[in-house]
Amino acid sequence: MTDTENTEGTAGDATPAEYDVVVLGAGPVGENVADRTRAAGLSTAIVESELVGGECSYWACMPSKALLRPAIARADARRVPGLRHLVEGPLDTAEVLARRDYETGHWKDDGQVGWLESVGAVLYRGHARLAGPRRVLVDVPDGGRQVLTARHAVVVSTGSRALLPDLPGLAQVGPWTSREATSAQTAPGRLIVVGGGVVAVEMATAWRSLGSEVTVLVRGKGLLPRMEPFAGELIAEALAESGVDVRTGTSVTAVSRENGTVVALTDTGDRLEADEILFATGRAPRTDDLGLDTVGLEPGSWLPVDDSLRVTGTDWLYAVGDVNHRALLTHQGKYQARIAGAAIAARAGGVPLLESDAWGAHAATADHAAVPQVVFTDPEAAAVGLSLAEAEQAGHRVRAVDVEFSSVAGAGLYADGYRGRARMVVDLDREILRGVTFVGPAVGELIHSATVAVVGEVPVDRLWHAVPSYPTLGEVWLRLLEAYRG
Repeated sequence: MTDTENTEGTAGDATPAEYDVVVLGAGPVGENVADRTRAAGLSTAIVESELVGGECSYWACMPSKALLRPAIARADARRVPGLRHLVEGPLDTAEVLARRDYETGHWKDDGQVGWLESVGAVLYRGHARLAGPRRVLVDVPDGGRQVLTARHAVVVSTGSRALLPDLPGLAQVGPWTSREATSAQTAPGRLIVVGGGVVAVEMATAWRSLGSEVTVLVRGKGLLPRMEPFAGELIAEALAESGVDVRTGTSVTAVSRENGTVVALTDTGDRLEADEILFATGRAPRTDDLGLDTVGLEPGSWLPVDDSLRVTGTDWLYAVGDVNHRALLTHQGKYQARIAGAAIAARAGGVPLLESDAWGAHAATADHAAVPQVVFTDPEAAAVGLSLAEAEQAGHRVRAVDVEFSSVAGAGLYADGYRGRARMVVDLDREILRGVTFVGPAVGELIHSATVAVVGEVPVDRLWHAVPSYPTLGEVWLRLLEAYRG
């Protein structure tokens, strides 16, 4: 068997196939591991039970942003004189959904398979399970079984799945999870969204823009609890202005489907009716049927790893992406994949790892100090690093500096009535940034500048010499620094 052979659709073979690296899961994270190990000259097999390209390509990042882009573009146009009267009507739902389908490749993975072939990785279709150290059994679609062995490393990159609550009647309702919410072929007339995190607010934004009546039920005090409080507050205000009914401090106690209609009962005594109900209430690792018990690990558990992404207590097993529970974001998983690939290649070649270098090639330090994220609502919310509360809890002596985007000329030019806020969290002892948060239209494109500042530990005095172009949204950096200096 050659390193570039694609075994898709072949019958199982009792003869073990040996590779340097075996990757379980061909989503973006697994693909990046395979890319890095192949670039290092290591033979690599990758196993996938669904579509090559994974959750992000077909049921998360790509379809959700395709649904959201028209809503955000229309909102921006409505805030610009000379355009607003041209975009007062509803979105063309059929065209929006057709573009979403295009961006997912119509749920076909031919292009992704072609990319894997181009880097020389060997694809196996089927369900993989560990069968002891460095040994993987693959149940292939035609009923056969393939045995794979890894000379150096097995990498688990199987991702996560939606976590549904234990509610009376839920199984009979057929609730939406993020998968159904991003792939639905029609807009529901009425939609209940349960949850207050990223999936909840993005899907509330998307389906409201396509005409659905949306009610959001949040168990906690507000939206986006992991970000600075003002992020959730500003997005809640915008959702309410768009017609979304946001109810905080509310939990669903029971659900049913009566004559096609979803009925949800809440702990506040309300009875809500809708055509569909989306539960965006967390994620669970897809590790329950991977044979973890054969290597002394607990099936269904998150896999703890060190900063080289090697599973604790092993010298051959790695876990990248959602399964290690470090940062459940596609871009962060791909970052981990690059680190893991470099670490695997170094160990395979007998090269000492740069374990003493926190920002070196073999340590996923950004998972702890500089995770960026964008929430694609209107307004957008973008953050990197630690929030004020997180920095204080970590024991840093910090100061938060806030400015309104109304102080930035570029914001007023971008949109009439531009509303937004920025915060930087400054470490007073080291005079560097621990975290930055932006909320406002189009701020997602600002967050990488903040990421560079946080990762680079750029001193505040040096940032003073990073002159923002006028008149742009990026001039918010100058306003933040001016506010800090006083």
